[in-house]
Amino acid sequence: MRRFAVIGLGRFGKKLAVALAMSGAEVIAIDKNREAIELLTDQVSHAVRLDSTDEEALKAQGIDKADVAIIGIGQGTGRGFESAILTVVNLRQMGVKRIYARAEDLIAGEVFSKVGATEVIYPEIESAQRWAYKLIAPQIGEKIDFAEGYSLARIKAPASFDGKTVMDLQLRQKYSVNLVLIKRGEHANEKKAGKGKIINVPMPSTVIYENDILMVAGSDHDLAKLPQE
Repeated sequence: MRRFAVIGLGRFGKKLAVALAMSGAEVIAIDKNREAIELLTDQVSHAVRLDSTDEEALKAQGIDKADVAIIGIGQGTGRGFESAILTVVNLRQMGVKRIYARAEDLIAGEVFSKVGATEVIYPEIESAQRWAYKLIAPQIGEKIDFAEGYSLARIKAPASFDGKTVMDLQLRQKYSVNLVLIKRGEHANEKKAGKGKIINVPMPSTVIYENDILMVAGSDHDLAKLPQE
């Protein structure tokens, strides 16, 4: 079982710790605030109140043996940013291999990277980007990013696709996206195509019906151009 240390139990850290624990992972939750610890005592493997800038205190709780450490210390007030930096340094010196640091802006992220964070998390920036894309391209149900600017996305076939073949639609030629997979939608039974059926190798002659679920791959820019109706 992988061991995770979540340090800083604000909104981000608390939700992350609980989500990891619910997934079956061993989670050690750390914060200086007694109330934050008491709220998580029954929801994670171990919740302890300590100052994460104290390297010896971290070692006493076995944090040096954690597979992954995530620093979610708030940086907006007081000495939060300084504490987060010192915590990253401590974890690096202790030999923790995977250190994720939550940053509130790009400058903070650069600092975390330079002092030893293996990856930087930007919850606010990433959330804003997801919502911007969702508003611009509401036809995209969800997407998986696999390279910067490129994704595998799920879309519901619009009415304009109904009854047309893959060749008719010319998704690659018109939109520069590739059709990877089809899951028959709610109207498939009416058309005798089999609701829920998976077509994992769409052929040029494969017919697409309205509300079929299509998995398509391409650049985020091109995916946003797919028709909504």
